Amino acid sequence: MSFGETPITLVGNLTDDPELKFTEGGAALAKFTIAVTPRTFDRTSNAWKDGTTAFYRCAAWRTLAEHVADSLKKGSRVVANGRMRQHDWTTDQNEKRSMLAVEIDDIGASVRFTTVTINAKRNGQNGPGGNDPWATDSGSAGTSTADAEPPF
Repeated sequence: MSFGETPITLVGNLTDDPELKFTEGGAALAKFTIAVTPRTFDRTSNAWKDGTTAFYRCAAWRTLAEHVADSLKKGSRVVANGRMRQHDWTTDQNEKRSMLAVEIDDIGASVRFTTVTINAKRNGQNGPGGNDPWATDSGSAGTSTADAEPPF
C-alpha cells in the first residue's frame, strides 16, 4: 500500500455473482458489489435493528480475481480488505463524474454464520499433502503425521 491510500475492511454480502473479465493484456479482473448493513441492539424494544445499507463497488485483479469468480457467488458473506480509490472521468456530454471504489487486496468467506471447505492452492498447485497447504513431505527433517500439531 502506498502512502496516503485509505485502507478499508468490509464485512457484508455480495449483491450478485462476481463478473470476471480479462483486459487486452490478459489480466483477470473481477468486479462485484458488497452490501454492508450495520446492526445495533435497541434496548427500548429489546431487538436488533438494521441500519442503512451501504453498497461498495469492488474490483480484484489477476489470480485473486479468478479465485473470487470461482469461489464466491451472490449472497456470499465475505470479509474483504482493500484500498479506497477515486475514479474520475468525463462523459460524452463533457460532464465530469467521479466515484469511489474498493480495490481488493484480500477476501474470504466469513465463517460467522456458516462453514466453508478450503481448497488451498499455492502458486496454482496443491501443497505436498494434497489439499493440505500445511502438510510437509515425509522426507523432510521433521517428523510429520496427519494428526501432528502444526509447528507454531
